[in-house]
Amino acid sequence: MTATILVVDDEPDLKDLILQKFRKQVREGTVSFMFARDGIDALQALELNPHVDLVLLDINMPRMDGLTLLQKLQEADDKKSTVIVSAYGDMNNIRIAMNRGAFDFLTKPIDFTDLEMTIDKTLRHVEMMREYRRRQIQAERAHASLCRYFSPQLASRLAADDEGTGMEVHRREVAAMFTDVTSFTSMVEGIAPELLGTLLNEYMAGMTEIVFAHEGTVAKVMGDGIHILFNAPGDQPDYATRAIACAHDLDAWAREFQKRWRAKGVKFGVTRIGLHAGPVLVGNFGGSRFFDYTAYGDTINTAARLEVANKFLGTRICVSAAVADRAENFQGRPVGELILRGRSEPLRAYEPLPSTSFTTSAIAEYAAAFAKLEAGDAAAMRAFAALVELHADDPLAGFHLRRLLNGAKGTCMRLE
Repeated sequence: MTATILVVDDEPDLKDLILQKFRKQVREGTVSFMFARDGIDALQALELNPHVDLVLLDINMPRMDGLTLLQKLQEADDKKSTVIVSAYGDMNNIRIAMNRGAFDFLTKPIDFTDLEMTIDKTLRHVEMMREYRRRQIQAERAHASLCRYFSPQLASRLAADDEGTGMEVHRREVAAMFTDVTSFTSMVEGIAPELLGTLLNEYMAGMTEIVFAHEGTVAKVMGDGIHILFNAPGDQPDYATRAIACAHDLDAWAREFQKRWRAKGVKFGVTRIGLHAGPVLVGNFGGSRFFDYTAYGDTINTAARLEVANKFLGTRICVSAAVADRAENFQGRPVGELILRGRSEPLRAYEPLPSTSFTTSAIAEYAAAFAKLEAGDAAAMRAFAALVELHADDPLAGFHLRRLLNGAKGTCMRLE
């Protein structure tokens, strides 16, 4: 690659002298020279030839002197590496030149061996800085891409990781979460496209901000639904506790969002959340040309089915015992043993509750009724009936009462 050097000097015979001394390099194509007689000519030349790599600059010139030009070069967006070559080599000029950004300072008369070494050194510095800028741009692009999936703090860490640690496909324990909005498809059919764009963008922005606040990973966005991971790609020893806290915050934000948009006449549905923990295969499944950080395995399928289970239970959040047992000071009420679609083995599930709800008398009454149901006590029906009479807005109590009225027994149930 040919390096282009702009020589700015008003000495009439300097051009021929430089071309003579560097004729071998010019012939071999390693360097090419351009010439300007003062600062104004130099600025015009740089405007027409922005690819210039190095400026050799005299100080004493007509119209615009070298130190003034040096200052203008450093004020430009594309700063040029500059070497001062001048007979005015006193300490004052040297200090001013270096303060204004000169890379080096050579005195006249020119020692061409010294000049050649200085040019080589400066061009190596130019190439090093260009490589640094290339890497910086790549890191910024990687960071922007990773911010779609990870919290800003984690994205910064991953963007700085040249080896891609944690991105390769591997097996690890995670908490997997799925969210979905009820009746979203029917709402889409009756809403203007521009309004849908505003609505969905605001919803996704708010939901992902909460996920990132809890340092969760957005594995996929699927229309109105989000697939979220905890304990991947980085280690999070408290991942179950973190995931449940995130689910509560997502639920609270989604309910406020729904209320706000319904006040505007838009029938936005309820956000349902399912959460399960266990082993998965996780990493970048997009190959070398497409980044697709996600997870696969039975844990993922179960989390998705727990989200759907809310539809039958009347709950908004449904989590497995695998999550509840790992979480610190878990607060919630048992749903029962669910046999999910496509499964033969029951899975213990809970409805997590915020601490403000967990202390109410209704929770204690539900616990007592559920204990009767679990024990096969016939009094369970009366207990749930009394609970529904006192708390008609408790859909989970109503679900169990309907089961009992239809002849079901116990806490094991199949959901299709």
